[in-house]
Amino acid sequence: MEVGMQGGRLVEPDSEIVSPTLSADEVSHLAVDIGGSLIKLVYSSINHNSGIDDKEKKYSKECSVVPNGSSNYPVICGRLHFAKFETNKINDCVEFILSKQLHHGGSWHHETSGNDKKAIKATGGGAYKFADLFKEKLGVSLDKVDEMDCLVAGSNFLLKVDGDGKFERVSGTSVGGGTFWGLGKLLTKCKSFDELLELSHKGNNRVIDMLVGDIYGGTDYTKIGLSSTNIASSFGKAISENKELEDYGPEDISRSLLRMISNNIGQISYLNALRFGLKRIFFGGFFIRGHAYTMDTISVAVNFWSKGEAKAMFLRHEGFLGALGAFRSYESHGFDANMTH
Repeated sequence: MEVGMQGGRLVEPDSEIVSPTLSADEVSHLAVDIGGSLIKLVYSSINHNSGIDDKEKKYSKECSVVPNGSSNYPVICGRLHFAKFETNKINDCVEFILSKQLHHGGSWHHETSGNDKKAIKATGGGAYKFADLFKEKLGVSLDKVDEMDCLVAGSNFLLKVDGDGKFERVSGTSVGGGTFWGLGKLLTKCKSFDELLELSHKGNNRVIDMLVGDIYGGTDYTKIGLSSTNIASSFGKAISENKELEDYGPEDISRSLLRMISNNIGQISYLNALRFGLKRIFFGGFFIRGHAYTMDTISVAVNFWSKGEAKAMFLRHEGFLGALGAFRSYESHGFDANMTH
């Protein structure tokens, strides 16, 4: 068993993943993960010549045969595609699905009380909240799949794990990507998560964070293993400085906020891993989005608190774990979703 938390990824070239124009008969299946902040879509296409350009090819791989122990088993031929939308712009998501006819090729039929209904696999709280909207706008039902089941299945798919799907929720935190976005929006007036991340590239958290060196006259606190550059108190300098919010640069605020949340995610994840004697910690969710500084901060935090014994691991397409898990649940209806990624 290995522990995982929302908040990271291995690498992704861009924050956006472009999807090609497809006709209904080119799409085989669609699954959605509707969270509080973001909607994630995963769908597969079966036409290899649908005008996908070189940039888009980075995000969707050819399907072939996946090794399974000493033998191989066939999988459906095609590509996996990924897309995301802000949940408060769910109508844009619905229009995207409608414009590409994803709900026609990407649905399956099931009978409920004698009625044959079209449905797509869905997970996340929004699968309940927006079920009526999908029915009204797209004429499809949302077949709800358990969120934790989907996260585990999606992780296993990316890690190529063969297992029985057993898992245990050991802890959680209310501080994460939504916190970064919400506080960042209030403090910097940024309009989007990606804008806030981009702003943090230009910032210097030392302008606002109180460091160990600020307390100890620029020296390390070697007795307990703290260097002068370690953060003693996030946003701590704002206490002693006679400044208002507008006196601080929004880029410095976003950098400090990003550092604070990343450090805490790293520490909390390590403490939970420590309870179970685990050395590898996998991070999933849409907090990092390929942001090197965030990954570095989490990795340094895990390394620091574990004294080098534990390691932070990041997955490509980690923000789509829930949607991938929902996509794989089509297997129970005769569709082999064990596609390569």
